[in-house]
Amino acid sequence: MTSQNTGERLEAQALEHLWLHSNDLEWSELASGGLRVFVEGHGSTLIDARGKEYIDGLAGLFVVAAGHGRTEIGEAMAEQAGRLAYTAASNAANPANIALADKISSLTPGDLDRVFLCSGGSEAVESAMKIAKQVQVMRGYGKRYKIIARRGSYHGTTFGAASLTGSASEKYFGPFMAGVSKVPNPNHYRNDFGLDGEAGDIMCARYVEQEILAQGPEHVAAVIGEPISVANGTHLPSPTYWQMLREICDRYGVLLIMDEVITGWGRTGKMFAAEHYGVVPDIMTMAKGLSSGYAPIAAVAVRSSIFDDFRPSGQALNHLITFGGHAVAATAALKNIEILERENLVDRSAEIGSYLFELAQRLRSHPTVGDVRGGMGLLCAIDFVKNKTTKEAWGTSHPFIKFLALRTQEEGLVTRVWDVLHLAPPFVLTRSEAERAIEIVDRCLTEAEDKFANEIA
Repeated sequence: MTSQNTGERLEAQALEHLWLHSNDLEWSELASGGLRVFVEGHGSTLIDARGKEYIDGLAGLFVVAAGHGRTEIGEAMAEQAGRLAYTAASNAANPANIALADKISSLTPGDLDRVFLCSGGSEAVESAMKIAKQVQVMRGYGKRYKIIARRGSYHGTTFGAASLTGSASEKYFGPFMAGVSKVPNPNHYRNDFGLDGEAGDIMCARYVEQEILAQGPEHVAAVIGEPISVANGTHLPSPTYWQMLREICDRYGVLLIMDEVITGWGRTGKMFAAEHYGVVPDIMTMAKGLSSGYAPIAAVAVRSSIFDDFRPSGQALNHLITFGGHAVAATAALKNIEILERENLVDRSAEIGSYLFELAQRLRSHPTVGDVRGGMGLLCAIDFVKNKTTKEAWGTSHPFIKFLALRTQEEGLVTRVWDVLHLAPPFVLTRSEAERAIEIVDRCLTEAEDKFANEIA
């Protein structure tokens, strides 16, 4: 049987029973030929069931830091599974999760040295939120249950995490969790206050303080935000913004949660994005790059002063994740971190990310490219507009966006195309692959602009 026939068979079989986790494409679009089945990967390359190669321009979903095809990770996982795969996180530890907790605590900023292991980013956010709420109660602040999040941010899809997410789908799942309020997110391109650069960031930080006061400090448990909000279009705030948030939270006894599910483990050119801003949060979430996707795993790191409140009798955390600290997943994470360190891949992320961002600047000549953002590690975002003067966006479902998403994939680049096209490949991306990725975007964008020329101002 030819590879094409095998690919067609797998694609048809996938459509029979598999329910993909996606709203990028409608089911009708997947069923009519939009579905891809990937069967192999190496480095920054994915290979589909028909034998076609693609650049993984999104590292899966901002996940695969060390690259595809790392057999040593698989071998370590197999060895661990053959010896001991699982112990219940509620009453026992295993050598793998002990070693991983030690390693994480040695790399996180400041005194974030107590580690709660779980299975994915949404679980990490749920766990962080529960830790924040419970510790406030144990400290004598029984009414501190509210969480302040940011408009446009993404924190996950479990119910609590979705309640914090700026794009929460109220249409289907509301009403969401009570006690959540949303504040403006730093945005140097479309600032909510009409301010430029750091001035807009400062106003966003002040808005957080105003919201704490409006809700009543005695009611606010925590403020949560991504160091760089990738979901909101990869806007890089100034260090002043995060330093102000740290000061504001300290002033009112509010805990600061940094959601590093995407930005952690080298994505920004440092092990954690918090290092760019000189800030240590009270609680930090992480996932994705922790294992480079070789196993589902996440973690919450908390400061010693928070964990100390859980030490006394009767003060245990009222929370449990069945697969938290899974021995095989922890082993995958440990081997992944070993590779990141041994091959200096965090520095590589900074270096190749700078080159990719430099290449992307040439796209500014397109009439539909309003902004190109990034330059901090392997995070790059290309913001599409109908009109550069008004900055009018296309919307995620416009045929222009759908056409561009399809054409880039057809040309061998896997990425996400909404109002913003994201480029966040594995850290092992080569210079030639970076050049090819931008060339594909350039060419496909020209085609889209020709096709929809009558809608472009």
